[in-house]
Amino acid sequence: MAGADVRGGWHDGGMAAAATSSPPIGIVFRPQSPPEELVAVARAADAAGVAELWLWEDCFLEGGLATATAALVATERLKVGIGLLPVPLRNPALAAMEVATIERLAPGRFIAGFGHGVLPWMGQVGARVASPLTLLREYVGAVRSLLDGETVDVAGRYVKLDGVSLGWPPATAPEITIGGSGPKTLRLAGEIGDSVLLDASIDVEGLRRARAIIDEGREASGRGGRARVRVYTEIDPRADALENRIADRIAELVDAGADAVAFQGTDEAPDPRPLLDALPD
Repeated sequence: MAGADVRGGWHDGGMAAAATSSPPIGIVFRPQSPPEELVAVARAADAAGVAELWLWEDCFLEGGLATATAALVATERLKVGIGLLPVPLRNPALAAMEVATIERLAPGRFIAGFGHGVLPWMGQVGARVASPLTLLREYVGAVRSLLDGETVDVAGRYVKLDGVSLGWPPATAPEITIGGSGPKTLRLAGEIGDSVLLDASIDVEGLRRARAIIDEGREASGRGGRARVRVYTEIDPRADALENRIADRIAELVDAGADAVAFQGTDEAPDPRPLLDALPD
């Protein structure tokens, strides 16, 4: 697929435009792979015409912001997303500074993902909160306002900022995606996110249910349009008839409500590069 056009993409005009084109297809660089392999994977994905490369920030493996920056500066047109940055780990002002810097380094190619984080891990580092939903709502609201160039004064339950503004806000704020699995988080994600990220544990029927809840959240927000839903899905890169398996998986996920799909390898075979030749044009 070297030299191919980007495989799918969202366009201005929202979901009506997306419905007339193939969905964006991505791959996932799992943190079970050593970080020194990342740049080679990113360059291979860029050359193959893949739309998106997704990274994880799992405790206590690879930092999402450092890896995203490395992947972006090593490539020319690949979009790079982090799924997800656990909000208890960083002050929202610091997160906004980092996101703004990355967006300015690679305009239009960065997708910032936020979520609760794995709660036991948050407990390990002394960052677990009593109400993750409240924190996520306050946090994303503050980050979004900072990225929009506003001066933020907020005294919430968890987020407290006193006259904070960014010295180098981006010209245009990057896409903010929210990850989650429970119904309350999915509804909130549809309300406050530009897009929603679902992990590979979800099945087709779970995706249909999640899509409905996300749409309810978006409608309640009054923001208009549909929240875009991106789904991770796991497939063994060593499997037979890989091209057919991938095509079938994309079709069933899109039919169930996915707007974009990102393929990840398995625990035993995390390197996504063998998937590149099997992805659709």
